[in-house]
Parts: sequence; structure tokens; C-alpha cells
Amino acid sequence: LKLDQLIDVCIPRGGESLIRAVVEQAHLPVIKHYTGNCHVYVDAAADPAMAMDICLNAKTQRTGVCNAAETILFHRDLCQAADGLAAEVCRALIAAGVEVRADATLAALLTDATPATDGDWATEFLDMIVAVKAVDSLDAAVDHINRYGSRHTDAIVSQDASAIDAFIDAVDTANAMINCSTRFSDGGEYGLGAEIGISTDKLHARGPMGAADLCTYQWVCRGAGQVRT
Repeated sequence: LKLDQLIDVCIPRGGESLIRAVVEQAHLPVIKHYTGNCHVYVDAAADPAMAMDICLNAKTQRTGVCNAAETILFHRDLCQAADGLAAEVCRALIAAGVEVRADATLAALLTDATPATDGDWATEFLDMIVAVKAVDSLDAAVDHINRYGSRHTDAIVSQDASAIDAFIDAVDTANAMINCSTRFSDGGEYGLGAEIGISTDKLHARGPMGAADLCTYQWVCRGAGQVRT
């Protein structure tokens, strides 16, 4: 980590404590992601069946990985009744063995939820635990993601094209997933071959990285005696 004259970059693979230790010791660039605190935002215009499938897959398909969902945000229009979409999704998660940690709005609709704490919004559980929250708007969802998320992978479920475009423009994330599970943010799934790492940095690589992301470029100027004046 101190051989900056011999090594161009370090890519730590592992938990947050390992990555922070590498960053503290390194004398050379480090491509990193500290945590995978990933979100699914279920918009007011979401297809109910699609939202159910995506939320269950994103949380339960494989919990101990960095692209599993840790928080699900529901537009408040979906949180008005115990038989509404938000409550149905939460009950399906509970039935699948997930501990649901709910804000006050959703906790009032559920009998088996645990009250969420402020710390839950920033936690990468890596377990059968999910935090759920009602938000007033898409802007509120994006604000929550940009405040608590880890810039790894965040999804929107919506049939509203303008909402999707606004989400893509505003959310600060390496992987913006549109009507699909967060579990797809993976180098192999992206067709990059062997995944070397996932970067939540903004420079020089971002998101799942393949071999091409470890290559730099070279400018080649071909002249015939030209000089600059």
C-alpha cells in the first residue's frame, strides 16, 4: 500500500473495516466502496405486481451482498390503508422471514413490524432485515437516498416516464435501476466478464468494473511536420 512508485491502484474487496484500513494506509489511489446501503423507491405510479416482485427479490434473493436492498421507500399515496400496496409488500417480506423496521406511518398499518430508529436508515444490514418508510414525493425519496445511501445501487419502480427521468437525474448513485432489482448491479450481469470491483467513487471508475476499467488511454498525434504558431 506504500509502493506508489510500483503500483498504480489498489482495489480492496471485503468489509467496510478492511476498506477503511486500506484507505488509511495507502500512499496510492484506492478504488473503493465502503458499504452497499441500497434503496428501492416504490413510486405512486408503480405497477403493484412489479413492485412486489422487485422488493422481495432485492431484499431476500441473497441478503449478505452489497447490492441487496436495505431500505424500501414508498410514496405516501401507497401507505393510506392496511390493504394498500406498501402494507402488502411489508407483509410479504415478513412472511418471507424478513424483520421489517418501519417508520411511524407504516408501523401503524402493520402488526408485526419493529419501529425504525434513525440509525436504521444508514445501516447496511446484510441480513434478513429491511427498513421501510413513507415519503411524500419522489423528491423526498431522492433526498433520503442522497442523505443516507452509499452511492452504490438505488432503484425506482414506476410507470411514470417523467418520474423515472427525474430520479435518474437527481439520485447520486453508481447504479440507477429502473423497474428492476438492485441485485442486477453486478459486473457479470452487466457483461463485463470477471468483476474486479464495484466502485462508489466518482473518479475514475464508477459502478461494477471489468478489465477495461483498469486500462487507461493514450493520445496519439500523427503529423507531417506541422508546428504550432
